[in-house]
Amino acid sequence: MNQLDTDVLVAGSGPTGMLLAGDLAAAGLRVTVIERRPHGISNMTRAFGVHARTLEQLDARGLADELIATGSPITELKLFRRLSLDLTRLRSRFPYLLITPQYQVERLLERRALSTGVEFRYGTELRGLSQDTDHVSAELTGPDGTATTVRARYLVGADGVRSTVRTALGLPFPGDSVIRSIVLADVRLAEKPEGMLTVNGVGDAFAFIAPFGDGWYRVMGWNRDREVPDGEPVDLDEVRDIARRALGTDYGMHDARWLSRFHSDERQAPAYRVGRVFLAGDAAHVHSPAGGQGMNTGLQDAANLSWKLVAVLRGDAPEPEALLDSYQSERHPVGASVLRSSGAIIRLAMARGPLRRTLRTLVAQFLAHVPAASAKAMGMISGIGISYGRDTRRVPDLKLREGRLYELLREGEFVLIAPEGTTPALPASPASPTRLIRATWADPTRRSTLLVRPDGYTF
Repeated sequence: MNQLDTDVLVAGSGPTGMLLAGDLAAAGLRVTVIERRPHGISNMTRAFGVHARTLEQLDARGLADELIATGSPITELKLFRRLSLDLTRLRSRFPYLLITPQYQVERLLERRALSTGVEFRYGTELRGLSQDTDHVSAELTGPDGTATTVRARYLVGADGVRSTVRTALGLPFPGDSVIRSIVLADVRLAEKPEGMLTVNGVGDAFAFIAPFGDGWYRVMGWNRDREVPDGEPVDLDEVRDIARRALGTDYGMHDARWLSRFHSDERQAPAYRVGRVFLAGDAAHVHSPAGGQGMNTGLQDAANLSWKLVAVLRGDAPEPEALLDSYQSERHPVGASVLRSSGAIIRLAMARGPLRRTLRTLVAQFLAHVPAASAKAMGMISGIGISYGRDTRRVPDLKLREGRLYELLREGEFVLIAPEGTTPALPASPASPTRLIRATWADPTRRSTLLVRPDGYTF
């Protein structure tokens, strides 16, 4: 057997794995990404929405503006016909939902990962793993069938809902299928929809239409009266029928270049960390597509974990185990919350019967007339409102004398913001920010001190 050593082995080259790998390599660590698929970024992706908090994380890596140029922002999020949320009220540099296909996100993250020195090994499968107090050993099979053992300090499973890493750890993935027989299609339309994002549910059916930006549209739909196994063929007539039921029109769909069928689960692993092995993204949690939170939640998992691994591997963590354990304590509740919120949205959208439809109407009216409630809903869906307790909150893009906060965060280090002429003491913590960036308030009347983590949260 050949043997290769690396600091961190990442399984999975989707958005979660590539953001994580790029962060680690940018900090000077050796990173290897393995992917069972051959190389190539597919346009057959399900995610089409990038939320405000994800755009902030991409801004902290110098990628947001380029991604925004590939898509179109929408400022109103319609969850079902009677409810819309005004995203312009978000306190963010990005008060909208960016509609752009997932492959555009992957393209930028792959380019960054390669530029920072990440090694990609495509057509490579994980066959097993073991770990001791110092290393993880991963047994791999390459594209030519050659067996290789990789020894890494840490391993991160970002390898999707059918995660080989999660299976190798023996972790369960409890939950249920929330929607069966969802159809996907890439089509041309004879009639252009009025809005950038077209979505509606009527109890027995729902449909979603989003543009690729090149004349093709992605359609996702579900029909309660036709729940068949994933392997059942899909034809364009079925997609048209669902669209007419949910949207009142099929917009003259024609020339489908791709058709598929899948089911949507609500599942979450009980642990995101087992020793030196971590789970992130769909390997750790999956949920309904309502609210478009899947890819976004995975990217924020990666942003939370990457700086902690960097601190430990660079020796900047006086309490390394406590710091690594905080990934579980911070991100697992977020995953559970996304399962609850996306599940509630899809169940309300698909409400059947007078009692459930009345409940949906009452919920919509409540959110429409109680600003605090709608603000909380927008905060959770967009990620802006997510915090890790009272003392660990998201920091907005502050204006500083040295520039915007999220521009300074592009160095991947802590940022200490203080009044001019002061040298505040750093708090005792599981991480010791020895490479911090010092900044000064643009407003000279501000006399407080703020220490910001590399992921943009208070420390």
